[in-house]
Amino acid sequence: MNPLAAAPRPACGEPRFVPGDRVRVLDLPRPGHVRTPHYVRHKVGTVVEYTGLFLNPEDLAYGRCSGPAVNGYRVVFDQSHLWRDYRGSGSDRLFIELYEHWLERA
Repeated sequence: MNPLAAAPRPACGEPRFVPGDRVRVLDLPRPGHVRTPHYVRHKVGTVVEYTGLFLNPEDLAYGRCSGPAVNGYRVVFDQSHLWRDYRGSGSDRLFIELYEHWLERA
């Protein structure tokens, strides 16, 4: 069940990014449970899809369920840009879902 359908929350606003936008992942000083892996922080990728509004999992992990919904995106990264000495195919890519507050325009 979608928690937004059961308990509508104010949204953080219109999505800031659209498919094709180049974005950089921020390295926010967030302690504890976050959904943004360290290996994508400071890296540049491309938005491929707007995934919708979600309650912030960083809040939900600590039982805070009343915050605003946040925009989510699917972002693609070239593997060779993520890993030093990457030896795989030059066409290898990683798709990951990230929340808007972790992204800035590249």
